[in-house]
Amino acid sequence: FWLKFSSLSASGLPVMSSAAPNQAQEAVLVQCTEQITSETVKGHDFNQGADLGAVLDSYARVGFQAMHYGQAVKEIEKMLTWSLAEDPVAPDEDEEYQTKEQREKVRTKIWLAYTSNLISSGVRESIRFLAQHGLVQVLVSTAGGVEEDFIKCLAPTNLGDFALDGATLRRKGWNRIGNLLVSNDNYVKFEEWLGVILDKMHDEQEEEMAKAAAAKEPWQPWTPCRFIHRLGKEINNEESVYYWAWKNNIPVYCPALTDGSIGDMLYFHSYKRPGFVLDLVGDIRGVNDQAIRARKSGVIILGGGVVKHHTMNANLMRNGADFCVYVNVAGEFDGSDSGARPDEAVSWGKIKVDATPVKIYSEATLVFPLLVAQTFAKRYHEGSSYAQLREKLGPLQFDKSLTAAEQEQARKRLYNPESTAKITCCCVLRDGASVGASHEGRGGAWGGAALGPKCTVLPSSVLLAAVGLVWQLGRTVQLVAS
Repeated sequence: FWLKFSSLSASGLPVMSSAAPNQAQEAVLVQCTEQITSETVKGHDFNQGADLGAVLDSYARVGFQAMHYGQAVKEIEKMLTWSLAEDPVAPDEDEEYQTKEQREKVRTKIWLAYTSNLISSGVRESIRFLAQHGLVQVLVSTAGGVEEDFIKCLAPTNLGDFALDGATLRRKGWNRIGNLLVSNDNYVKFEEWLGVILDKMHDEQEEEMAKAAAAKEPWQPWTPCRFIHRLGKEINNEESVYYWAWKNNIPVYCPALTDGSIGDMLYFHSYKRPGFVLDLVGDIRGVNDQAIRARKSGVIILGGGVVKHHTMNANLMRNGADFCVYVNVAGEFDGSDSGARPDEAVSWGKIKVDATPVKIYSEATLVFPLLVAQTFAKRYHEGSSYAQLREKLGPLQFDKSLTAAEQEQARKRLYNPESTAKITCCCVLRDGASVGASHEGRGGAWGGAALGPKCTVLPSSVLLAAVGLVWQLGRTVQLVAS
């Protein structure tokens, strides 16, 4: 390397400079041209105690995946707190939805999608809690995610080890799911239970077809969703996720219902007694309509594969979910949908362009019970969950279409993001108190703020005209009356 010498010593030897080379100083000591304004990094101080809630609250500032966890908590909270009362009343809104009381009843439709291994694990109890209290509105799973719930009602799943030898387990009749073990006897019990029910359902199908034929009306085929609801009724066990889904009329969509033990049983039944029908087309219509009808859609997806794509593709039908949380360990580098980050779904129209989706790179058994504890369960035990809102407000509503004006605004937000409508106005109430109100046109609610005393009365007709003008123009508008 090169050394910089300032002079020669008396003995003729070079004397090294005391100053570092300018090039090195410039490279290392780059001057900051702008201050960082985001929150500072800080973890939990255990000198303040070991409260788990406080530790989890600190995650938002810890960094890395802990920060993503904190963001996911906020995203779920947005799902749970939103109501139509937060949005401005459109000029063409139905009279029924112009009151705050009615608008507070319209809430986010929450989808929970999960892979079968999570029902095999203890996450099943977290999912059951949500179904039991009607805290989610749509479930999406795989064949294993359905059948393992019923199997656990008939016989237990045991803890094992990832390193157990497969050949040895096979000779014993033990099946390994990661570090869990399921005896083959459990599946025998399940098949015995399901076989009897299949015959009953087949009898009912034939009776329905005969009645339809006699009345010269089309027969309505059974769907996998209806099939799962029937099994939930038949199991009659409060430990079951699908018992509560049936009880609370929560639809369960399973596009790959035949990919498991249920498929094996349907295969054998088709030889024993041909003619049993499950209509996949009816369910794809059902799941897509669930998305289209939702006023706000929030999705939580645990794992990947078919449940992730099926849920997100349904939300494509409404130009994207409004809120979104992914929990999985898959990377995007193979181009798989399982590993795709939320931004890829935005490009397909499966998540709205102005949403704030979150992906936690984590195995779901570590994370999901904590998410439930900090959001759904916390609200339930504090008395502010959907369950208690039903008691306070009456039946909640999750389906409400956009008005024509709202649809036009949504299109403008998508294709012309700069055309955000804005109103600023001020008025004086009858008691002389001055207030200000503003609306940003991206779904925010009207809000009041104290203004100066030099304001005059602004008639309600002017305010209504101003709102109508914003909806029609779809561009920045400012109206100030003073």
